[in-house]
Amino acid sequence: IIPYLPKILAVADRIFVNGFGTSFNVGATVCMILIFALCFFLLKRFRAKGKVMAHTATLGLTTMLIGYSVFAIVLIRSAVGTPTNENQPDNPYSLIRYLSREQFGSNPIIFGQQYTSVVEGQTKDYYTPLDDKYVKVAAPLRAKYPKGATTLFPRMWSTQSPSHEAFYNNYTQGNFKVDKVQMSNGEWRSNQMPYFKDNMRFFFDYQLNYMYFRYFFWNFVGRQNDFQGQNPSELMLGNWESGIRAIDEARLGDQSMAPDYFANNDAKNHYYFLPLILGLIGLFFQINKDGKGSWVNFLLFFLTGIAIIIYLNQPPMQVRERDYAYAGSFYMFSIWIGLAVLWIKELLDKVCKSSVANASIATVLCLVVPIIMGCENWDDHDRSNRYTALSLAKNYLNSCDEQAILITHGDNDTFPLWYAQEVENIRTDIRIMNTSLLGMDWYIDQMKCKMYESEPLLISLPRIDYLYGTNDYVPVIDALGGAATAEQVMNIFINPKYRQEGNNGIITSKTIRIPVNKENVKKYKIVPENQYDNILDYIELTINEDAIQKSDLITINLLSNYQWDRPIYYVSKNGDGDYNIGKYLRDDGFAYKLVPLDCKEMGTANTIDTDMQFDKFMNVFDFEPLTRDFHVDYQNLYTFTAVSPYRSPFLSLAEALIKKGEIAKAVQILDKCVESMPFKNFPTNISMFQTINEYDILSLIEYYFICGETQKSLAVCDVFVDDTDKLLMYFGQDAPGYRDGVLNEQFIKNNLQFVFYLNSLLKAYNQTEYADNMMIKLKLK
Repeated sequence: IIPYLPKILAVADRIFVNGFGTSFNVGATVCMILIFALCFFLLKRFRAKGKVMAHTATLGLTTMLIGYSVFAIVLIRSAVGTPTNENQPDNPYSLIRYLSREQFGSNPIIFGQQYTSVVEGQTKDYYTPLDDKYVKVAAPLRAKYPKGATTLFPRMWSTQSPSHEAFYNNYTQGNFKVDKVQMSNGEWRSNQMPYFKDNMRFFFDYQLNYMYFRYFFWNFVGRQNDFQGQNPSELMLGNWESGIRAIDEARLGDQSMAPDYFANNDAKNHYYFLPLILGLIGLFFQINKDGKGSWVNFLLFFLTGIAIIIYLNQPPMQVRERDYAYAGSFYMFSIWIGLAVLWIKELLDKVCKSSVANASIATVLCLVVPIIMGCENWDDHDRSNRYTALSLAKNYLNSCDEQAILITHGDNDTFPLWYAQEVENIRTDIRIMNTSLLGMDWYIDQMKCKMYESEPLLISLPRIDYLYGTNDYVPVIDALGGAATAEQVMNIFINPKYRQEGNNGIITSKTIRIPVNKENVKKYKIVPENQYDNILDYIELTINEDAIQKSDLITINLLSNYQWDRPIYYVSKNGDGDYNIGKYLRDDGFAYKLVPLDCKEMGTANTIDTDMQFDKFMNVFDFEPLTRDFHVDYQNLYTFTAVSPYRSPFLSLAEALIKKGEIAKAVQILDKCVESMPFKNFPTNISMFQTINEYDILSLIEYYFICGETQKSLAVCDVFVDDTDKLLMYFGQDAPGYRDGVLNEQFIKNNLQFVFYLNSLLKAYNQTEYADNMMIKLKLK
């Protein structure tokens, strides 16, 4: 029912739309009414004839259909055209793709390819609405694997990222089984496959041990911290930890040597194996008392845990921890914890005959475990007064001028913006354009519509050219022999004479120019008046690849129509498809404004509007949520130091003010930086996460020196040196897995570079004694 009912409704809708000229969804509605009418007719008939089994079966089917019909809400909501309308399932065919999660692809489960398997393309048609009809178009090219390139129970299969291949290679060690396989065209090709035993090693070590039992032990043994781990060899990130020192040190080394945000992490929760022990007692108690019932519990435990691991067949390097996927399994194990109370009560019954007293004693004894769990978990579980995501969004939005286009690149910088606009009604005049979604036809459609006070984007590409499966990858051929304007490139792209197979177009120049409408630049204040003489005649995009994605095509199309009458901002200089556009991006607080200036050549200090930014940093931007005494979880730490390095805009402005000689203002901004991102919440050295945080801290120290604020500079040095010392001691300990760890060699090398740079910086500002003491403390002298 679940997979085929939507397909039946889609066919019915296509017949009504294409055959009778009705609106979309009419055929699906009529078909659903007829199905329910048939069910009710059969119910009445079977009851009248006394056919109990047929009546019961029909009743079950009808009940299931009624329950499944709630998905109509998805279709109805989407058809209304709400601003947040992901996948836009407003017709039965789109609903099918939405329900099947087609955009995420599929993983092999029992039989399928491996990451080294040879592959050939396979196309498949699908129906989509176009010009009030359903039309058949080609879906994206899908991978097809010849016989012999697939295997039983493939666990190492993903080719989604080079990091996946590198991870798998740790298990194969370069050992492959090599065979010849025949392609569909008759050609024989060499194919190499990991051995079955290596698949099993990956399955047991990574998928079962790391991606299930690690989470299981989090809940019933204890947790080390909430920093995301990616590799079983990472001993300092997100492991299970019991609180029993001998056991933990044998596995994870000496945790007391760790920096404070490791050693005293709020998510360091210790249960001392007590919940696990009670659960195992309850399991064996149920097996002994109720064998059949224990099988029911065990099957539920297995199907909501290990079976999901097998079904998902997750590749490595997940974007977030996946413990939530197995919550059902943890619930089932908790039932056995409850049954342990009965076991203890039965033990007491052998000593004391008072059943009530024994039950009370058993309950009180076992209550210790949930009390420990509650006390340990509350400080990191409490979500109250956490508004950092909203603060991030507000500062992004308030960096932009009216009617701006704000270009984002991923979930972390987009979802807070959607929340701010949709729920808090903040700056709804700004259009958010996410390049990760810009390759989807439904999202492009939404960009062409007005949303709240935000005007539509000028995307002129015909819908047929950006449908799902069309122009997903566009070849780039330098056919024009030099630079061309974006308008010229797009005119050739839509010209039928230059179409390829599958109605795909081509980009005919690797150097694309966007002419600058200087009158509009001045009229709409894209740059301040004192920079009018530096306005360029055009900005130039450089494409170094041989193909671009659909999202880049749409961006080029948008820029081909751009008349510099609406400000464009980016949240990052290095996002998807930047194509050297970074040199035209001016720092404007927490966003980067596209300006017709060569910012790279002119320098940051000469392009930043320091007066405007100073006012925003001191009076407009919201930093208060970052200063609160709250649990700064891994996601917050990573977001504000890597995804959106929050100290960097302070330092860019301070640098510009210093170069303009406005030292007092620069000191105010530096002080605001320290005040807004306290070191307790956002440490000075978190270099294991490979962010630019440490470079920002070194810049903060240097700028304080330049401004003559020696004591403030040394105060930051004190914190940075302490954090670095603890990290080097922690990572340099003799415990197995540290000195020879995957992360450690590069980590220690990076930290030594930080230290030697700081040493030279201190000496340059006549702090030789401090520098010598620092080197002695770090055992480098």
